[in-house]
Amino acid sequence: MLSGQEMRLVPGGLTRVALTEGSLVVNSSQGGGTKDTWVMEDDASC
Repeated sequence: MLSGQEMRLVPGGLTRVALTEGSLVVNSSQGGGTKDTWVMEDDASC
């Protein structure tokens, strides 16, 4: 995460998602996709 001129590492990962509304398919070879997931701290100093 870039905050001004400072780069900060935050916990997270890659999440598989269905790209079509109402679909449960998350397999990328069958039309699913991915999104970045960030886990933000509950601390206001972030």
